[in-house]
Amino acid sequence: MSFTLAGPVHSDLLIKKSRFIGCVQPVADRAAALAVVASLRAEHPAAAHVCWALMAGGQSAANDDGEPGGTAGRPMLEVLRHQQVEGALATVVRYFGGVKLGAGGLVRAYTDAVAQALLGTTLVPLVRLRSVRCTVAYALEGLVRRELAAAGAVLESVAHGDDVAFAFSLPEPDADAFIARLGDAAQGRAAWPRE
Repeated sequence: MSFTLAGPVHSDLLIKKSRFIGCVQPVADRAAALAVVASLRAEHPAAAHVCWALMAGGQSAANDDGEPGGTAGRPMLEVLRHQQVEGALATVVRYFGGVKLGAGGLVRAYTDAVAQALLGTTLVPLVRLRSVRCTVAYALEGLVRRELAAAGAVLESVAHGDDVAFAFSLPEPDADAFIARLGDAAQGRAAWPRE
């Protein structure tokens, strides 16, 4: 099972005079992640490195920001993968303290900064949503609205034309049972157009 984060959490480590400021936070996609990284660079202009790892929208990415290849972003990404975290950005801002850590030391430092931040967060089970469309006669609009509300579905749009067209989403594990229940309640008069 995959998880997402309830909110951003920070860590602050001092290793051989270098300061590692870690953060894990929920993000929707790569564009949102890059905006966070850009704001960190602006907020910490004296930092030597702003490294990051992203797991969001079925994509992953990692950036070492000038650290030796594979010593920052990739280890951070592996922490997210190991904890099965999705929709998340891990960042570590490093202020160099004058003592070189070596490749192994850098991997441990960046891994620890992200792991420490994850220790302080609440992991929320990630429930995949399924988008569904349904068309019914006007006489069944109230029924569909009541069923959607009872199931906790998210109503995305309603269009009134010859019929009433609903677009909604609900948790993937509940979708098939809901479609069957609504079909029975509408006595077979609900149409399920495919996109």
